[in-house]
Amino acid sequence: MNRVCSLLNIKYPIIQGGMAWVATAELAAAVSNAGGLGLIAGGNAPADIVREQIRKAKELTDKPFGVNVMLLSPYVDEVMDVIYEEKVSVITTGAGNPAKYMERLKEIGTKIIPVVPSVALAKRMEKCGADAIIVEGTEAGGHIGELTTMALIPQIVDSVSIPVIGAGGIADGRGMAATFALGAEGVQIGTRFVCSTECTAHDNYKEAIIKAKDRDAVVSGRSTGHPVRALKNKLIKEMLKLEKEGVDPAKIEEIGLGALRRAVIDGDMENGSIMAGQVAAMIKEIKPCKDIIEEIVNDAKKVISNLDI
Repeated sequence: MNRVCSLLNIKYPIIQGGMAWVATAELAAAVSNAGGLGLIAGGNAPADIVREQIRKAKELTDKPFGVNVMLLSPYVDEVMDVIYEEKVSVITTGAGNPAKYMERLKEIGTKIIPVVPSVALAKRMEKCGADAIIVEGTEAGGHIGELTTMALIPQIVDSVSIPVIGAGGIADGRGMAATFALGAEGVQIGTRFVCSTECTAHDNYKEAIIKAKDRDAVVSGRSTGHPVRALKNKLIKEMLKLEKEGVDPAKIEEIGLGALRRAVIDGDMENGSIMAGQVAAMIKEIKPCKDIIEEIVNDAKKVISNLDI
């Protein structure tokens, strides 16, 4: 049996990305009900909001689901307490090292899967006791590293013994098949699930992804040390202009404050940050999570069985 499915007690080795403001209980439950692993995004939300989302997801699904924990959140300790108290089955983590929380969470059987952008961090996470790792390439939406998915996955697969889940640049069965060919045993998909019927993101956000062209998902914020991939709009063009002019990175970060919420919740497509991966241009329609997952899995199987080498 696939090690990711066995580890997480899911039907398909597909994890939904932990996208701040986008990955709500509704989306997480829909993905889990469809056979994948849904995630609630903790982001910078206070612990009581995360608890509310976890309890809502429990009402919407009896399948396993997880929480994505941003370790730079000012509420991270309280959020980890909530995850322990609510006995969440899985957490994925970003922006830091979850080692100090692992022993306590493992006591209740929580699986810990850090997101990593490099071989060195993957090795460190395995030594710390991670159950699996998500290897995310620079093609992904939101906060990114530098190495591509295709280059990074096989290097990490060769460096660790725990299951590797590929992320970044995956939106269909071809991407899933390619990820498995590189040695991964699961995939994490974000942008494709934004354009699902169950996703609560603003319709304008979904439409922006559907209308995106191949070169629209660009990276800004490199000068701040926190590069982000999002669709080009008035905000991103302004940030790129300021970076080119050598403006103080703190000023650029200030412009981006609250921008993701403006896009996802308010539907502001000019002044909001429309975080999306390079696969945005491949997404042409909004459909239920169940249909998305089954299409990806069936197409991946066809690709693999049709290989003629």
